[in-house]
Order: sequence, then structure tokens, then C-alpha cells
Amino acid sequence: MFIHLLVAWIFSIALVRCTDLPGLDALVRRRLPSHSHSFTFNQIDGEGDAFNVTDTSILGGITVSCTTTSACARGLYTYLTQRAGVDIWWTGSRLNNLPPFLPRVHRPLSGKAVVPYRYHFDAVTFGYTTAFWSFDKWELLLDWLALRGVNIPLAELGTRGPLPAKWVNDQFELQKQIVRRMAELGMTPVLPAFTGFVPKALKTRHFNATINPASPWITFPPDTTPVDFLQPTDPLFATLQKSFILKQKEAYGNVSHIYTLDQYNENNPTSGDLTYLHNVAADTFASLRAADPQAIWLMSGWLFFSSSYFWSPERVQAYLGGVPGPDSMIILDFYSEIKPQWDHLQNFFGKSWVWCELHDFGGDMGMQGNLQLLTTKPLEALNSSGSSMKGMGLTMEGQEGNEIVYDVLLDQAWSSTPLNVSGYGRNWTMRRYQSSDLPDSVYNAWSTLDGVIYNIQNPGTQSAIKSIFELAPSLSGLVGRIGHHPTFIPYDTNTTIVPSLRLLVQAGSEHRYLRDNPEFNYDIVDICRQLLANRFIDVYNNLVSTYSSSSADAVAAAALPLLDIIRDLDWVLGTNENFLLANWIRDARSWAGDNETYAAYLEYNARNQITLWGSNGEENDYASKQWAGLVGDYYLRRWQSFTDYLVATKRNGVPYNADYVKSSMISIGKEWNLETFTGPWDVQGNTFDTVQNLLLKYA
Repeated sequence: MFIHLLVAWIFSIALVRCTDLPGLDALVRRRLPSHSHSFTFNQIDGEGDAFNVTDTSILGGITVSCTTTSACARGLYTYLTQRAGVDIWWTGSRLNNLPPFLPRVHRPLSGKAVVPYRYHFDAVTFGYTTAFWSFDKWELLLDWLALRGVNIPLAELGTRGPLPAKWVNDQFELQKQIVRRMAELGMTPVLPAFTGFVPKALKTRHFNATINPASPWITFPPDTTPVDFLQPTDPLFATLQKSFILKQKEAYGNVSHIYTLDQYNENNPTSGDLTYLHNVAADTFASLRAADPQAIWLMSGWLFFSSSYFWSPERVQAYLGGVPGPDSMIILDFYSEIKPQWDHLQNFFGKSWVWCELHDFGGDMGMQGNLQLLTTKPLEALNSSGSSMKGMGLTMEGQEGNEIVYDVLLDQAWSSTPLNVSGYGRNWTMRRYQSSDLPDSVYNAWSTLDGVIYNIQNPGTQSAIKSIFELAPSLSGLVGRIGHHPTFIPYDTNTTIVPSLRLLVQAGSEHRYLRDNPEFNYDIVDICRQLLANRFIDVYNNLVSTYSSSSADAVAAAALPLLDIIRDLDWVLGTNENFLLANWIRDARSWAGDNETYAAYLEYNARNQITLWGSNGEENDYASKQWAGLVGDYYLRRWQSFTDYLVATKRNGVPYNADYVKSSMISIGKEWNLETFTGPWDVQGNTFDTVQNLLLKYA
């Protein structure tokens, strides 16, 4: 038997691969170096995106045949997950944990995408999550996307302003690497186009151009959005469009004909006249086709929800009707899982569209999801009468936690029937902890999470949950928020979070190999984080109640457990590399090299985005995060100041002043934004021991 295995291994090393997909060969070398000669990729004729995985020979090797490069990547992923039991996560690739001898396929594995488009990215993900990433982090995510079958990811770095020239140039160089890798992996990058937004100074060069002032964005003052809008009906629009696209093609090559173009995302047209709206779209599309005869216009459908008061069905029909045919435009139905627009807009009046899951606003980290919905609603839309749906995709604003929620939708894009949620969760857990012989306690823990936390039917909780300790302290308005950034907890912590964490800790105590698994450690920190975040609501409510009815000393006593939770939370987050503010700051400063002035500028921006989000808190706490260093410094500072103020007002007989509290919190934010991070830069303490201690304290 040993001799036979040795021969098979030697043969697999010596395999000469007949492959015409060098991008996937490179992926195998990156992620499966010990088996770099064991996989053969063959592109074959066929309809759609389809693959077939077979054994190369009785002596070893795996052959993936496919109609497209993307399908081959998905075929490779299917083999790795279904036969070899390994996977790739946001926390890192575990694909290299394959056994020395590749498991045989035996019965061929085949698959076919049920939609031609699998999309990824919200435009703001490039700010909320990847803002300061270097290519090494991008490389992991791009492999994650390719293997899961994504084929039209957004790629729009290096085109924004007003920003320092060095930043734009560095991002432009990074964009070249990203676009090149996307193309190598069989993905078609969705590239930017000229939207019509121009500097105000353009009017001084083109006096007769039809340029209108653009509206300020949300609560930001006009000087922070110093752009105007060049009307697409003006000839200059087509000139700039052609120049932009040709220069872009020169920089990246002829890698895509799909262009993202959003003119009215959270700002409205200057007129609601139907003819005007039709002509704007018609002239915009004509400018694209003049620059690229094969151009396809991809646009976000978020505006039809966020500005529904303006975008009546008649106006939507007029605007979209300016683009001829069903396939020259792709609409991203951005928030399909909660606020689908396709149904009341008649499948976007026949245009191709993508069923998208938004789920996460600003990078909120609370555990939440609805797996049952994700496995049924996209297929119902696809199979509905007159459907023009052509894709499924992810449009989360921030990529933080809840990974199973996103895995499910991308996997559903390759199944014509709804995935079995319970069976899916069991297999997902097995791969995540890299064992087919996990103790029942692990499966039971995840069964509770999948069955309750990731099966939330309450329409009030529309997305990942934000903890109230991330919000500026106040005596009211924090608890029970619904809609975007919900703080309402739609489940019983004591029958969900507590037993799930207890079961995982029990498993880690009895099976020490689990403690060496990075995803296991991530998960117990994440669940412990959620436990403390939920407990914070209880002590906050007690503090508010005490303040309204008791003495200063009682208020001071009620504040102690609240501050204690914040310190404990920072402690457990600090034991895991995935929950460190240090990463965000380090990544930001790394772009400056030895230029300390520039490094300070980048650190300010990194700090500001996750706190005040604006010079005066215009979007305060929108992109807040539960990271060690942020929790134990910034949030602790705010809540310490708040509780001290409550005690002082009680002691001095002074009424509570909400305006003063709000102003003082903005001041704390401004001070914190100008500081320089001094560490700790790395993890502190042992994850398992810390979680175990906090479970005893808070269960």
C-alpha cells in the first residue's frame, strides 16, 4: 500500500499539465504550493459558466474542465471544499492544509451558475474596509472572490479627489495590480466611467458648458464637496467621457467593457421632467458607446430606494428607457434582502439586474443575518414572471464579520434549488475548523447561531447590529433602534449567545487542537464580543434608571459595571489580530514611508472615519468599529466623561443638558482624531483563556 501511495505521489509531482488558464495555475502555486503540479485546467465549449471536476488518472491529479476561467475557479473551490475539506476565509487561506495525498474525486463534481453575473463590492467598501490595504491583503480577497465564482467585481481605486497627489498616484498603481489580477483570475473588472461631476474651476475654461451646482452630500458643508455637474446633454460630456475611457484603457489594457456610472446616488436630478430624465440617460449611454462600442452601463439602484420620494415608477422608467435594449445596462438592486426595488419597478422595466445583499452599513460588526431568506428570495425573483434578473451579488458597505451570511449568497448563485441551511451550516463549520470529526458541542453551538442569530425574521433589524457603546453617550435614543444601524437585539442573549459560547469553550477545553485554529479563535472572540455588547445594554438601562431616581453615589455605583464591560471588551479584542485598531492605523501610516507629516495626515483620516466622520461629526459613529484600542481608549473616554457628568449633575443639583453632552462628545472626538497611536501594536494575552474568564463573569 505504501509503495502504491509513493508512486502516486511521485506521479503527481511529475504531471505535465495541459492548461490554458495561467491565472489559475498561479493561484494554485500561491495557495496550494505543495500540490502545484496536481491540478489541470481545461477550457471547453459550452453555455454559461459550467465546470466538471474529475480525477486525472488512477495515479493522481485533479482535472477541472470549464467553459470560463471563472467556472474553473469555482470548480477548483468545489473540489477543495467538498472533497478536501479546506477553505479560504477573510482571516486567511487554509487551502494549504490539504493532506499530502489529494483525496480522489471518484464521482465527478459538476456545477453551473444559475446567473451569468456574480457581483461584489459597494463603492464605499473601498473606504470603510479596504481604504489603506496594500496588495498583500487585496491578493487574499481576490483569490477569495475568484474561488467563490465572482466574475464582475467593482474596481475603482486611484480616481478620486480632492486628495493628495501622492495618495491618488499610489492608489492608481495599486489599481493596476488589482485589475491585472482580476483579469488573470477570470473576472471582468467593473471600471469607472466619467459621471459628469467636475471641479468648479472647469467653468472658467468652458464658459458655455451647461454646468449646474451639485448638491451638498447629506450633512456635510458645501466646501467639502466642491464639485458641479456637467449635463450629459452638453457636447463636452462626450468629449470628457471618451478621453477618460481611452486613458483608462491605456493604463489597464482592454480588460472590460462594463463601466460603473452613478449620477444621482444620494443627490437628485435638477429636474423631474420625464423627457429630461430620458435624455440624460440617452446622452450618457451614447457617450459610453462612442468611447467603447461594446460598453455596458452598470449602475446602483440604491437611489430608487433612498430617494424614493423623487424616483416614481414613471421617472425610473423614463430614465432607464434612455438606454436601448435589455443587456446594455445592469442595475444593482442594492438592498434586495430588505428593500427590493425590482418588484414594484417591473424588473427595472426590462433591464438586466442583480439581486444584491447589502446587510452591512459602514462596517457594523454585530452578529445578524437571515440565511433562509438568502437561499429562497433570489431564486423566487429569478423564476418570477417576466424576470430580467441576471445576477446575484454582495454590496455590503463594510466587510466585517458574519462571513457565513455572504458565503451563502455566493454559493446560492451556483444552485438552482435553495440550499439546505442546516446541512450547509454543518459542512461550513467542518471546513472552518478543518475537521470532519468535530465534537457535537461545536455543531450544537453553530446550530443555535444558524437557527436564531442567522435566521432573524424581524423586519426592524435590517442589517448587522451596532452596539450602543459605539454611539455618542446620551440618556435617550440609543436602545432599540431599528432600520439601518439597528441597536435592537431581536433574540434572547441567554438562550443563544451564552450557550453557543459555552459550547465552543467546552469544545476548546476538551479538544485542544481547536485552539490552534485561527477561525475558532476568531469566532470565540466574536461571540464573546457580542455577549459583552448585549450585556452593556442592561447596565446602561440600569444607569439611566438610577440617574432618574437615585443619588449621586448610586449613579457612580451604577456606572462601574458599564465601564468595566468596556475594559473587558477591549481586553478580549486585544487577544486577536483581527480586532486591532493598530492594524487600521499601521496600514494607513504605511503609505507615507518616512514622511511623518503625510503619515500624520493619513492617521487623522483613519481615526476620523471611524469616529466623527467629518470635521464636526457630520456622520458621527457611522463607521464605528469594535476594535481593541478604539474600545478601550476612545469609547471608554467618552463613557467615562459621560458618567462623570451624570454624577456631577446629581451631586451639584444641576439639570441634565443634552446639548452640552453632545458638544463635549464632539470635542473628545476632535481631540482623539489629532492624537498619534502609540500601541500596543500586536496582540496581548491568550484568546482562549481570556474568553473563558469572561464567559464565567458574564454568562
